[in-house]
Amino acid sequence: MFEDDDARVYRVVVNDEEQYSLWPVDREPPPGWRAEGKQGAKAECLAHIGEVWTDMRPRSLRDRLA
Repeated sequence: MFEDDDARVYRVVVNDEEQYSLWPVDREPPPGWRAEGKQGAKAECLAHIGEVWTDMRPRSLRDRLA
């Protein structure tokens, strides 16, 4: 995805559908995504996503099925 992933610091980003991703802290998140609060090494951010993103369905689908 990005050069030298191990040395890069990432932030966790989330969109309106409550889908999570990683983005380098030195770049603005892409349109439609916002910083979630967690940042650090790639492995730390992925572990955080694994803890908080327990339902992979988009928010709109979860709402519709509720």
